[in-house]
This record gives sequence, structure tokens and C-alpha cells, in this order.
Amino acid sequence: MPIKILMPALSPTMETGNLTKWNVKVGDAVKSGMVLAEIETDKATMEVEAVDEGTVAKLVVAEGTADVPVNAVIAILAEEGEDVEAAASAAEGAAPAPAKAEDKAKPEASNEAPKAEAPKPDAPKAEAAKAGEGERVFASPLARRVAKEKGLDLKSVKGSGPKGRIILRDVESAEAAPKPAAPAPQAQAAAPAPKPAGASDEMTLKLFDPDSYELIPHDGMRKTIARRLTESKQTVPHFYVTVDVELDALLALRKDINDAAPTIDGKPTYKVSVNDMVIKAYALALKSVPDAHVSWTDGGMLKHKHADVGVAVSIPGGLITPIVRKADEKSLSAISNEVKDLARRAKDRKLKPEEYQGGTTSVSNLGMFGVKDFAAVINPPHATILAVGAGEQRAVVKGGQLAVATVMSVTLSTDHRAVDGALGAELLKAFKGFIEKPMSMLV
Repeated sequence: MPIKILMPALSPTMETGNLTKWNVKVGDAVKSGMVLAEIETDKATMEVEAVDEGTVAKLVVAEGTADVPVNAVIAILAEEGEDVEAAASAAEGAAPAPAKAEDKAKPEASNEAPKAEAPKPDAPKAEAAKAGEGERVFASPLARRVAKEKGLDLKSVKGSGPKGRIILRDVESAEAAPKPAAPAPQAQAAAPAPKPAGASDEMTLKLFDPDSYELIPHDGMRKTIARRLTESKQTVPHFYVTVDVELDALLALRKDINDAAPTIDGKPTYKVSVNDMVIKAYALALKSVPDAHVSWTDGGMLKHKHADVGVAVSIPGGLITPIVRKADEKSLSAISNEVKDLARRAKDRKLKPEEYQGGTTSVSNLGMFGVKDFAAVINPPHATILAVGAGEQRAVVKGGQLAVATVMSVTLSTDHRAVDGALGAELLKAFKGFIEKPMSMLV
């Protein structure tokens, strides 16, 4: 029976993908774990691995095709011993439209009357039973790797791939499954008012002469950014707290750290930036004010154990936030090298989903552009984001006397449901302490 290869959902926000490259052709033998194609998502370029074995019978979607819907059929495999041409012909009548998420693991409906035949064993159940008996769990290599990194037991995951195999989206779904929310009260509140809609495209275009502009279609990344930021501002009550911090002691320590860096072939093994030290200070501040290190859910407050700090990186066409995991536990040199690696691969669209999905908070730094201060939009499910401005020499008063100091303004945006003003102020006070007494970050 022909095996359908579907356009995978490589991130929670992905709705369509661009099939940039096929690594196989019709007639090629395919093994489980083999890279079939490269897919460009709204965030990165990812490799699609085979979860089944067979022979390529047909490439349904041509290389270079853009905006292929998630779960659309992109290729057909012939099973072992099956005629390749017959498999391709048998699959030609199948509509490539995406299936609903809840129907992914169900058999396709048939227009023919059911035939009387012996019942066949349910593959997913049979394999689950085998797993329970101590035999191996059927899963793709990518799913196994991500499950291992996240500490997820594959025996607890239901596979939605061919023959019940566990694939990447199953691991991500199991991992992201929310805890049951508290039961709603009997008395229901009035239905919320419909969300306001902006001007239509037609209304906007009528305001300009047709020869006065060029219409550039949005790509997947820009659409995703627009949707998520709109949802954030409409659903998360933002609250802002700003503080000025002096950088002179931090700049002096940074110079000492970089001067002491060992070299390999004449090049230093690290070069710590102010932003690296901001990430470390913010991570430590969150650990010292744990009530602010949270995420809001309707069922309860998630209090995070590790400071996984997302770092906003500007890339062509948009923005992505790779994550420095457990930044509170890492040295400044480790954070520095990791941020540089993540930023480089982000710009090349080579990040893995687990490198930019999740996190517990974010830092956005526009200081290198000379921006004095700004307020950043929270990236749900985070409850906070720190906006960092430029360090500049300003007149300050010390001991009743005017003096000059290098000062940086930072603004904390908080989800007011989870972090109120007083708690946000306490978090910024802790951050200011680490920045102005930077040696405390090293002990």
C-alpha cells in the first residue's frame, strides 16, 4: 500500500512551508531516518527525515514550491515489494489537502462499500503493546533525539506517523500538553466582545495612487510575527517599569575578563560583550526573585526552575529569539560563545526548533543602534521581557555633587496578571545590583 509523506509541522506556529530542496528522486530507496527534503519554515530551514522505509514512487510537490500547507501530501513511497508505478498511480486520486490534526492517525474514508474481511490488527495499539512488553518503541530518529533532550519517555507518547510510529510533532504535542485547568464556575460571564479589526487591504490601497507604491507580499515569518505580536498586545495586559543603571564598574570588569582570555592561534577563545553580561545579570535576578520568574496559565502559575533567556536576533525579514538555556548557571564566556553561535545560525536559518521554542523570558537590546530606551512586546508564554538601551555618558549626582557616569536605561515589560508593578520593580532592583556590582555575578 502506498505510503504518503506529508508536509510536517516543524514548529507550533507553522501553517505552511516552502519545499526548497528534494534530496531524493523517484526510484530511490528510502530508509528510516534518511533526510528526504529541506523545508523552509517561518523561522528556519529544517531537514525532513523519513519515518518509514520504501521506494520513492512520486514527488507530489515540486522542489521550490512555496506555501505548501501543513499535512499536505508532498511525496509517495512504495512499500517493500510494491510496484513503484502502481503505487504512484494508486495515490494519484488522493487529494493532497491537509488533514485535520485529530484525523492524522485515522484511516482514510473510502467511497466503496465495505467488504467483508477479517479484522486487521490496529498497528498503533499493537506497537504500544510491544513497547509495554519491553520491546523497542517505533519512533523517528529526530523524535528520539528531541525526546531524549527533553527527558520525555517515548512509551508515554502516542504515535501519529505511518503504522503508529512516533514522529517529531507527537513529541512536541506531548511536551506541550497543558495541565487540566480548574473547572469553570457555573455562572458564565457574558461572551467577550469581538476583537477589533483593522482596515481592510482594499480600504488601505484606496488611500494611495496605484503608481505610488510597490506591493510586497508577506512571507511566512512576517505573518507569524504579526499574528503573535497582535495576540500578545490584545490578550496580555502589559505593564512597564524603567530603571537607569551605571555601567562603569561593569565595563571595567568586562575589559579585565577579555584581557585575560586565553588564545588559540593568536585569537582569544571568547570576547564577552555588555549584552552577554546583561543576560547573565538578568538570569541571576530572576533566580533571586523567583515570584517574577513565572508564566501565566488559567489553571495556575508556572514557576520556572531555570532561567532560559531568549535573545532577540534581527534577521532578514524579521526577528527570531534563540534561547540560552540555564543562563543563570553558565559562565560569561560560555554565554558569550553560545550567543554568537546561535545568532550566526539564526541568520543562516539553521536553528533547530528546540533552540528557539520555549524559554522563560527574553532580552531585546537596541543599544547598539543608539536607542536610549524603549518598551518591548512580551513573547507569550513569557511573563517578562527586558528592553535594553544604549550606554551613554550622563550627568549624575553623587554625594550631592555632579559627576559623569556611563548610564544605561532598561525597561521591563511584564504580564500584569503574573508580575505586578511592585514585583517588577523588585526584579529590576536585583538586576541593577548585579550590573552595578558585577563581581557578584562571578561568585
